[in-house]
Amino acid sequence: MDSPHGTPAPLAIVSAMQEELGALLALMPDGRRVRAAGRDFWCGHLHGQPVVAVLSRIGKVAAATTATVLAERFGVRAIVFTGVAGGLAPGVAVGDVVVAAGLLQHDLDASPIFPKYEVPLLGRARFDADGAIADALAGAAHALLREPAALLGAQAVAAFGLHAPRVHRGLVVSGDRFVSTAAESAALRHALPDALAVEMEGAAVAQVCHDYGLPFAAVRTISDRADDAAHADFTRFVAAVASRYSAGIAAAWLRSLSKK
Repeated sequence: MDSPHGTPAPLAIVSAMQEELGALLALMPDGRRVRAAGRDFWCGHLHGQPVVAVLSRIGKVAAATTATVLAERFGVRAIVFTGVAGGLAPGVAVGDVVVAAGLLQHDLDASPIFPKYEVPLLGRARFDADGAIADALAGAAHALLREPAALLGAQAVAAFGLHAPRVHRGLVVSGDRFVSTAAESAALRHALPDALAVEMEGAAVAQVCHDYGLPFAAVRTISDRADDAAHADFTRFVAAVASRYSAGIAAAWLRSLSKK
């Protein structure tokens, strides 16, 4: 998709945390700030690709607003969401990366009028991620995670035990609460046994992209196990690990596009 001026429409990279956005902007020296809907959208280029980078803010409504502005005002051709998530499935550990295959709102329940989790009037609960973008993000993540110390430094790897991080693909679920108890985590695993991770924005952005016919993908770094220790070292982990993962994966994906 091209803009009315014949140039390629930009790609949107949406970050959930300020630290992640900052790491990305450091790679985009020509970033120009555009203020809209109370947010700063940074327009520039990264590895030869026109990009709009923005902080989504936290929660489904904030993320949906951000995605709508990207579609309406900036005319982006695809949206990629980066951020952190709590691990749900066995084997999804702190420091792993989850690339969404599908997304669902775990706190949406209009039953008995509609089936639980189904978005009223859309007839679906799950929204598929774009397969080609998800493949590229997973490939970039695999390459980066082969040598975590090269990206993060030996100190961060030792501090968080990130000696053999893995990449997973599957269902990511979203809701307007920070899941931080073992009981909540167990309830989600029981209700949605194929869910790999839980966060607070992705499924809302996926629904907006479905409405606009925009390709969407999401990549999440596992910061905790969504249990009673979910708050431990969260801020330090985002700064030392997740922000570098997000910037590295996004940059590798954009480099791959520029080679085509």
